Amino acid sequence: MIDRGELLARPLVTRGRLVEDLGKLGLEPGDAVMLHASVRAVGWVVGGPDTVIQAILDVIGPEGTLMMYVGWEEAPFLSIALEEGREEAYLEECPPFDPARSRANRKWSILTEYLRTWPGARRSDHPEASVVAVGAKAHWLTEDHPLDYPYGPGSPYAKLCEIGGKVLLLGSPLNAITLLHYAETIARVPAKRIVRYKMPVLREGRRVWVEIEDIHTGGGIVEGQPSEGYFRDIVEGYLVAGRGRSGKVGAARSYLLNAAELVDFAVQWLEREFGKP
Repeated sequence: MIDRGELLARPLVTRGRLVEDLGKLGLEPGDAVMLHASVRAVGWVVGGPDTVIQAILDVIGPEGTLMMYVGWEEAPFLSIALEEGREEAYLEECPPFDPARSRANRKWSILTEYLRTWPGARRSDHPEASVVAVGAKAHWLTEDHPLDYPYGPGSPYAKLCEIGGKVLLLGSPLNAITLLHYAETIARVPAKRIVRYKMPVLREGRRVWVEIEDIHTGGGIVEGQPSEGYFRDIVEGYLVAGRGRSGKVGAARSYLLNAAELVDFAVQWLEREFGKP
């Protein structure tokens, strides 16, 4: 149920206002951009979450591409069941990940499921690192997502850097940038924490369990150093160095960052801080 008082306390934000603010921030026609957003932080958006997506598409135009990390809504529950030993019943009937039907993880933003169901949306077929994209390069960005090390070379995250893409934060915290897992994957850090897990996926109409190997994206690649802490340090350092742009989009403190530049900065930071044996 809508809290009327809370809603009225937020500034009214229209699609036209969002388009204007995004342009001032530096978003341009033809951009490929990865989005992290809090719709609540943006304000009382006329038309709701759909308006936020449409405003971005208005700015980047038909030659641009909008991408989000969406994951899979069931993945965290599957992991918990395995860790708690409640495997038998869960594993017997847990549905497989199906890129066409499996829900996006709305924990990351209400917009994940909105973008997943947007007309023309394409989704990568990784059950945990899944992304959705809409626009000119959506198919290329999402195809052939590697099963192992899904944030690394050949992934949608690496491809975003390859094409000069950007990262857009609308009211999201600085430590929420999923692209930094790409930097963690390629940085030369000794004794990097590695995880192995299994997930059910849909293959030729059948549920198949697959083994996946990856860096420890949930807790950091170095023991005792949670990523949520050093991700913020990396992005703050990047901004202090005069990189990226910041401003208001609606009521939300927002940032527009160059994807490849941010990854290069992050790799240097990780290797400097954690690269010594």
